[in-house]
Amino acid sequence: MDDTDSHGQQCGHIRILINSSFMKKYLAIIFCFLLMDVCSYSQQSTYCNPINIDYGYTPIPNFSEWGRHRATADPVIVNYKNDYYLFSTNQWGYWWSHDMLNWNFVSRRFLRPWNKVYDELCAPAVGIIGDTMIVFGSTYSSNFTVWMSTNPKVDEWKPLVDSFELGGWDPSFFTDDDGKLYMYNGSSNRYPMYGIELDRSTFKPKGTRKEQYLLESWRYGWQRFGEYMDDTFLDPFIEGSHMTKHNGKYYLQYGAPGTEFSGYADGVLVSTDPLGGWTPQSDPLSFKLGGFARGAGHGATFQDNWDNYWHVSTVVLSVKNNFERRLGIWPTGFDKDGVMYCNTAFGDYPHYIPNGKADHLKSRFTGWMLLNYKKPVQVSSTLGNYNANNAVDESIKTYWSAASDKKGEWIQSDLGKVSTVNAVQVNYADQDVDSSFLGKTIGKFHQYRLLYSADGKKWTVLKDKSANKTDVPHDYVELDKPVQARYIKLENIHMPTGKFAISGLRVFGNGGGEKPAEVKQFIVLRTEKDKRSAYIKWSPVDNAFAYNIYYGTAPDKLYNCVMVHDVNEYWFKVMDSQKAYYLTIEAINENGVSVRTPVKKVE
Repeated sequence: MDDTDSHGQQCGHIRILINSSFMKKYLAIIFCFLLMDVCSYSQQSTYCNPINIDYGYTPIPNFSEWGRHRATADPVIVNYKNDYYLFSTNQWGYWWSHDMLNWNFVSRRFLRPWNKVYDELCAPAVGIIGDTMIVFGSTYSSNFTVWMSTNPKVDEWKPLVDSFELGGWDPSFFTDDDGKLYMYNGSSNRYPMYGIELDRSTFKPKGTRKEQYLLESWRYGWQRFGEYMDDTFLDPFIEGSHMTKHNGKYYLQYGAPGTEFSGYADGVLVSTDPLGGWTPQSDPLSFKLGGFARGAGHGATFQDNWDNYWHVSTVVLSVKNNFERRLGIWPTGFDKDGVMYCNTAFGDYPHYIPNGKADHLKSRFTGWMLLNYKKPVQVSSTLGNYNANNAVDESIKTYWSAASDKKGEWIQSDLGKVSTVNAVQVNYADQDVDSSFLGKTIGKFHQYRLLYSADGKKWTVLKDKSANKTDVPHDYVELDKPVQARYIKLENIHMPTGKFAISGLRVFGNGGGEKPAEVKQFIVLRTEKDKRSAYIKWSPVDNAFAYNIYYGTAPDKLYNCVMVHDVNEYWFKVMDSQKAYYLTIEAINENGVSVRTPVKKVE
């Protein structure tokens, strides 16, 4: 059990037996202060994407030789009886949480009673009908089971419909205010997304499926296939439907253009009818082209216990194979004009978790900056070309690996100067994973220690997880109180499988120096040949390591953001060819962000 867990137990179990009334009062006061400190220590207030859940390893046998890696995608979260339930692809179970921070895995193989072939959920649909949760997995066949539960926290499920005659890949359910039930589905680069009303009692279709939307990459640049949105060898894929209703309007979400690309995103269509008359929003709803955790496609929108909207979606790795992926959660909402937005700026930096009613147009970003981007690194050993600097290059696709998984292997990050440290994220990578880890493994765990130092000689424990018994592939440690440190060291104690390998040792806080100056000579050249694209250039800021480019189709709706590292130019290929655009830029370093440039309009 780690410190947080043990402190959490102490909050409810401290007992004192004292005879002296004076000493009793005196010590009671002291213990009250200690108890307040212990309890506050256990109350984490922030999270950091990718979310830290015990992702299973790919269960696909033909990937066993070169695909021993964690993988999940296509998430949907529903708020059911004030708890959050998370389902995603090929996990042999699901998670629930009361706070969107600590997720509890429930082992469950959604087997058909008479057929053991379909033993896992792929791109699942999850819906709420009255007081019942329903679950259905992707299938192209008919006669598939729809499962129901009124107590999913303890894995109590039974068939609601034993033989659901409508197959569908990437399905989603939606119950309207009037009680009508709909299903949407589609995963293709040739065919559109479909929708149909279902009989709520029998689950039989009412009529035939209706075409909803087919991608228009000729108009919307972000829908183009490829890492560089160049439509190289395949047409883009539409997939991952999800419906949200807000203020009488229907918002049908969809993923595009391909799950393996940094530009994987969710778009949104708006209508006053649940089965047609759609108007696309020009820009993606959830979109994260740059930074450590990239991609924000094939997801779902849900509300927390204070009715704030959030969007969960797929984060792209695609190193071991195209389907190596993680999950991220982003603040979402609707503006006064009914435009649906998702805030992914600094989306893989620490953000505050929900604690009440919030305006998500105002960022939930903590302001804790990345302190060790491409700063010096020392390690205990290195395996092959998995070099130490890969752990601080802000790419989840690259990683450092030690030569072994032995206790005592370590990595040390130099922040360059004594800085204020608020949090650390430890992102493990998969190197030489044992083949027995295919599928879901229970009872596996990471153990480590984090230490800090001002001079590299005298070390103090920052976090001791030497007794941890949980699987924490993207462990995020928020400190109860900030510390002053120049060096952060991560020491391995135990790995669940494979070598001790780190894709990101990310240290957050404030460097205590000057923020970057405002960007100068911000130029946007929109091409006449292809209005979907523009060339952007600006003068580099001497003390900046990254830039955020904000954009939108109205000057007060710059809801999307692209983070760019190291360079002072960018090919911007995501625009609606039929709309004017508005852009601004800010510079980033370990001390904060600059003021944004004046908003620039491009026709």
